Amino acid sequence: EKFMSRRNKQFRPRPLFSSPVPKSVEKPKMKWVVLPIIWGALKRAAMMIGFVVLFSSVMSFLTLGYLLEEKKMPTSDEMVLVLEFKDTIPEVTPKANFSSPFSMKDFTLRHYLTAIEKAKTDNRVKGIVARLRDGNFTLAQIDEIRNAVKDFKESGKFAYMYSTSFGGAGNGLGRYFLASTFDELWMQPLGIVTIAGINLEMPFAKQTLDKIGVRPQFFQRKEYKTAYESLTNSSMSEPNREMMEVLIKDFQEHLVKNIALDRKMDESTFTNLVDKGLFTADEALEAGLIDHMDYADVMIEMIKEKVTGNPKDEKLLFQPMQAYLQTVKSEFNTQPQGNAMAIEGIKKPGVALVYAVGAIVTGDNAAQMPLGFMGGPTPEAVEIAPAILDAAADKNIKSIVLRIDSPGGSPAASETILRALDKAKAEGKNIIVSMGGTAASGGYWIAAHADHIFVSPTTITGSIGVLGGKFVMDGLWDKIGTNWEAVQWGENAGIWSANTPFDASETERINAMLDNVYVNFKKRVSNGRKMSLEDVEKIARGRVWSGKSALEVGLADQEGGLIDALDYAASLSGKKDHKETYIQIFPKPKTPFEQFLDLMGGQVAGGSAPKVESILFEEFGPFINAYMISRNPENFMTYNDFSVH
Repeated sequence: EKFMSRRNKQFRPRPLFSSPVPKSVEKPKMKWVVLPIIWGALKRAAMMIGFVVLFSSVMSFLTLGYLLEEKKMPTSDEMVLVLEFKDTIPEVTPKANFSSPFSMKDFTLRHYLTAIEKAKTDNRVKGIVARLRDGNFTLAQIDEIRNAVKDFKESGKFAYMYSTSFGGAGNGLGRYFLASTFDELWMQPLGIVTIAGINLEMPFAKQTLDKIGVRPQFFQRKEYKTAYESLTNSSMSEPNREMMEVLIKDFQEHLVKNIALDRKMDESTFTNLVDKGLFTADEALEAGLIDHMDYADVMIEMIKEKVTGNPKDEKLLFQPMQAYLQTVKSEFNTQPQGNAMAIEGIKKPGVALVYAVGAIVTGDNAAQMPLGFMGGPTPEAVEIAPAILDAAADKNIKSIVLRIDSPGGSPAASETILRALDKAKAEGKNIIVSMGGTAASGGYWIAAHADHIFVSPTTITGSIGVLGGKFVMDGLWDKIGTNWEAVQWGENAGIWSANTPFDASETERINAMLDNVYVNFKKRVSNGRKMSLEDVEKIARGRVWSGKSALEVGLADQEGGLIDALDYAASLSGKKDHKETYIQIFPKPKTPFEQFLDLMGGQVAGGSAPKVESILFEEFGPFINAYMISRNPENFMTYNDFSVH
C-alpha cells in the first residue's frame, strides 16, 4: 500500500504554476500533460534499445576474446598447409563494425606471405594445398603470392591447387595466373577454365547526362588524366585509348611469359589458348591447362598416400593457414604493439612498416569521404603523418617501409604525408616504398621522395596530373520546374554551386589552382627522382604506367613486393633479411577493446551489400564515384580511380 501510494504521487499530474488555475481554464491543461508522458516513453524506449545494443555488443566482443584466447593449436609431425583464396585479399586488417565485429582478425596479404614463408622451413609441413574460390585479387597481389609459392617449392615440397572452375564468368586469366604457379591443378569434372584475355570496358554517359540536364564541368592536367572522361565524353579519347593499350600490352606480356613457363608450353601455344578463351574440363585437360579432372576427396587421398603411404590415413593434419599461424606465432619477429625492441634476442635497429591503403584524405572531418562509395579503408593524413613521425623519433628504427595501395586523393593530405617522410629522412631514416596494386596520382605523390621504390610488374602507378570541377544541375532544375534564387557577397562566392556553371572569373581561379598543384607535383617528382622538370613532364601529363614501364621511365627502382622491401630495409642495417630484424607496424593497431569504444562512439558501419546491390555498384561504380567525388572536389584533385583484376 505504501508503494502504490508513492507511485500514485510520483505519476500524479503536477500544476504548471504555483497558484491554483481558474476552473474555466483547467481543461486545456491535459495538452501539457500528454506531451511529457509521450516524451518520457520515447526516452525509456531509446534507453532500452541502447541497452540492448550495448549488451549484445559487449557480449560479442567478450565472446570474440574467448574464441581468440591464446590456446595451443593442434599440431602434428606431418602437416599439409591449407590456403583458401576467396573474396579479396586485404592489405590491412579491416576495422571492426557492428555488422562484422570480428573483422579485426581478417587475414591480410602479409599473413599469406608469412605463412608460406614459415612453412618452407618447417619440417612438419610437407606441402601446400590451395582452394581457389570466387574473388577479386589485384595482379600485383597475385605476383607476390606466386613468388612466395615459387620460393616455397624450392624446398622440394609440393604445392597443389583445387577449384571447381578456374575463372568462371569473369576475371579468369588473373585467377589462372595465380593457379599456374602450383605444381598440379585439380578441377571438378564439370568445371570450366576461362582464360579469355584482358577486357577493359568504360561506360560513357555524356549523352545520358545531356538528356537529364546535367553538365559535368571538369578541367584536367593533362591529356592522359582521364578519370572523368566517362562523364565528359561520349567515347574514349585517343590519349586514353593509347594509354590503355600500352597498359594491356605490358600485362599481356607478363602473364603470357610466366604462365607459359609454369605450364611448360610455348608462349605462342598459350596465346592461341587465350584466343579460344573458354574450355570444358576435358578440353582443359587435353590442352594442358589442368593436370587432373577429378574431385577434391580424390586429391586428398592422393596427398595422404604421397605423405604417409596410406590413402586412408586419418592422422595427417590438414592445417588451415589461420591455425598454422597460431602454432608458429611465438616465432614471429613482428609485434604490433610496444617498443620496437621488445622481443628478446632481436638487436637494434628495427624496421617500421606504415600502410597507406585506399583513397588518401586529410581526416580532419568524417564528412569528407563520400559515403563509403570509394570502398575499403582510407589512409588519413592525421593518422599516417604522426605515425611516420613517431617512427622517426624511435632511435631503434633505422628504416621506414611505406606500403602504398592507393589511387590518390587530396593533394593537401598527400603533401602532409610527404612532409612527414621528409622529416624522417632528415632524422637519418631510410625511406623505402613498396607499391601494391595501385600507387597512382596522390599515391605516387607520397612515394616521390623515397630512397628506394619497389614495384610489381603489374602495379598501376604514375598518373602525375590533377583534375577538378563540378556537376552543373541547372538544366535538370529547368526540366523538373525548380527555380533557384541566390543572394551572395563576393564575386566568386558561388564557385562550387551546382546551380550555375563556372563563369570566366571562377574558371580562371580553378585553372590557377590546378596549375599550382600540377607544377608542385612535378617538382616533388623532380626532386625525389633526380630528374629535370622537362624529363618529368615527358612521363607526367596524367599518364598511368604499369610497374614494368615505371622501371623503364625512372619512376621506380626495383621489381619486388612487400617482402623484398622489408628485406632491403633490413639489409641497410647489416641484416641478412627481414627475419633477422624486428618489424614494428605504425600506427600501433588498436586492441579489440579500443575498437569497441570506437564503435560505441558512433563509428558504425553498415553490413555487406547483397549480391544484387554489389553487381549494381560494380556496373555503375564509375558514375557513383565521380558524382560523390564532385561533392568534395578539393579532396580528389590527385586521384585516378582505375584498377585491373
